[in-house]
Amino acid sequence: MQKKDIIQDPAYGNKAEAFEAFDDIPTNPHLGNTIGDVIHRRYGRRDVLRGALGVTATTALFGTSALVAPKTAQAATAADSRYRFDELQWGNDASHHIADGYNADILVRWGDPITADAPEFDVMNQTPEAQSQQFGYNNDYVGFAEIEPGRGMLCVNHEYTNEEVMFPGLGRQDRAGFEGMTEDLVNIEMAAHGGSVFEIQKDATGKWSINRNNPANRRITANTPMTFDGPAAGHPRLRTSADPAGMTVLGTINNCAGGMTPWGTYLMAEENFHGYFWSDKLDADGKVDVSEQPEGEKMARYGVPGRWYAWGQYHDRFNIDKEPNEPNRFGYIVEVDPMNPNAMPIKHTALGRFRHEGAETTVASDGRLVIYSGDDNRFDYQYKWVSAEPVTEANSHFGSSLLSEGTLFVARFNDDGTIDWLPLVHGEGPLTAENGFDSQADIAIDTRLAADALGATPMDRPEDAQPGPDGTAYLMLTNNSRRKLDQVDAANPRPESNFGHIIEIKEEGQNHSATRGTWSILVLCGDPTIEEVGAMWNPETSENGWFSSPDNCAFDASGRLWISTDQGSGWGRTGKSDGLYALETEGDLRGHSKLFFRCPVGGELCGPYFADESRTLFLAVQHPGTDGTRDLKGFERDSTFEDPATRWPDFDDAMPPRPSVVVVTKQNGGVIAV
Repeated sequence: MQKKDIIQDPAYGNKAEAFEAFDDIPTNPHLGNTIGDVIHRRYGRRDVLRGALGVTATTALFGTSALVAPKTAQAATAADSRYRFDELQWGNDASHHIADGYNADILVRWGDPITADAPEFDVMNQTPEAQSQQFGYNNDYVGFAEIEPGRGMLCVNHEYTNEEVMFPGLGRQDRAGFEGMTEDLVNIEMAAHGGSVFEIQKDATGKWSINRNNPANRRITANTPMTFDGPAAGHPRLRTSADPAGMTVLGTINNCAGGMTPWGTYLMAEENFHGYFWSDKLDADGKVDVSEQPEGEKMARYGVPGRWYAWGQYHDRFNIDKEPNEPNRFGYIVEVDPMNPNAMPIKHTALGRFRHEGAETTVASDGRLVIYSGDDNRFDYQYKWVSAEPVTEANSHFGSSLLSEGTLFVARFNDDGTIDWLPLVHGEGPLTAENGFDSQADIAIDTRLAADALGATPMDRPEDAQPGPDGTAYLMLTNNSRRKLDQVDAANPRPESNFGHIIEIKEEGQNHSATRGTWSILVLCGDPTIEEVGAMWNPETSENGWFSSPDNCAFDASGRLWISTDQGSGWGRTGKSDGLYALETEGDLRGHSKLFFRCPVGGELCGPYFADESRTLFLAVQHPGTDGTRDLKGFERDSTFEDPATRWPDFDDAMPPRPSVVVVTKQNGGVIAV
């Protein structure tokens, strides 16, 4: 199916749904040995599809509890679970819900002022100037840089915009050829992207609020000046007519997940940057022909240009016909100093250019900095960065060489349950000038092509990757409906995987900087009562506890794993809204999950981030009232600004749904889930 067909397909109710479907089409031509193939060879296709792996594999996944008569889920939870809360009932409706005994308060919403001079939000009279001082649209990653107990800087990514529920009287613009998008509306969209950095503080009652008077409060937008470091900084392929030195770029876009460094700086991951680029040269199918571009093959591998937005009609830098190098300036990890508004953000090219889902950091047992990051596209790869030097007091600062001097690795999952981390280093193996890589700069810019050359394992949309204690890491594989039966492998075991799975890595020597390790499947997601789904959960998991499409994850202060989900428009397959789940990773309850929080209809849960010694949990609900609203009983149509499926969180007839950050606390003020 071509892009034009998807856009016009009435099955997709909004722009986000349509382009998520278009992005299901992989750009990776190297699909000979995918993670599904590896999982199949390791566990056996028939057993995986039946959800019955046999005694050896089942014991490895879930411990001995899988081999005995199960207790009731309620009894198991009360007696054995490390997560002490009464499980929430699954469902999907207009509001959010939280487990009994907890508060889930709205902290900040799209349009709320975050600086001292910002105007109050006026949804009917939006301007770029106002939006550049107000909380941005679709909030994804949430991080926190503590200043002192009960006070710190909240750092929030803004991934993309939904104009059909954002602007009055506009409707879907991709389907209409963007005919309603004026330059002013485009500039509002650009101001709504990027990130928000602002102080929050906790009062004597335990409630958190924004302090608008901190001069460090600011918006980072698609127009914020940034610089480059690493091997590609200043390279001719990063130079444009506006920046002949190749050292200054305006803005960051499609910031999905992210991370916080050990020294308290904020890492913004640029994900689907390809969608913002434009070309005027279309064929009869509405597809851009990049064959005449000097870097046409490389553009195609990244999906450039996507034409998801009309920005290139008004800003030449987003039009590849006019600025063909501009796409090479996006797809990086951006470092921001939350405490210093005068510090220009840095795009760290050494960490590679791809559709970064996140940038979760840890300090390895040998003292070096390690960053895990997935390339969120079907059949793309899992990466990690290992710094050359250990983390010290002297190099723990914004712009540290720890983010520019080191080695980027890509993962190859093997049939025998081992994993090899393959170095992306110029001159090693096929990464030579003879194969199109003239320097380390080319590897930094063309990371996907370098990983192709090394034979990395194509994955089922690798999203967040969370390093844990003792050299463990957990990879969220959201889904891959495009995987065929002959493309399954040991680490991606199901064809037409609509529900996703989670992989656990154990690095050799319990050292995150190791170049080898082992892997296993923690859970295969979906409804375990439907045999053909092939789901695998601990048998104690209740009907409320199983989930689909794992996306983000986090550890609390006790080292327990929490998972948020993103089913997109596919939530109708499960009937469940997206939410937050507590997932056991060890002992007899390994693979046991419990529902803690769920979103309003059409919303995706992002974050999560624990702070205040796990007495506070920040959650981000983005695009409420948009995805899959045709499946909401009683509504059963597409949302618009004037007629949304929910008006969460205001429930005001004059206000559309607003992406928001929620702060969760225990009603008695204690540690969450203890």
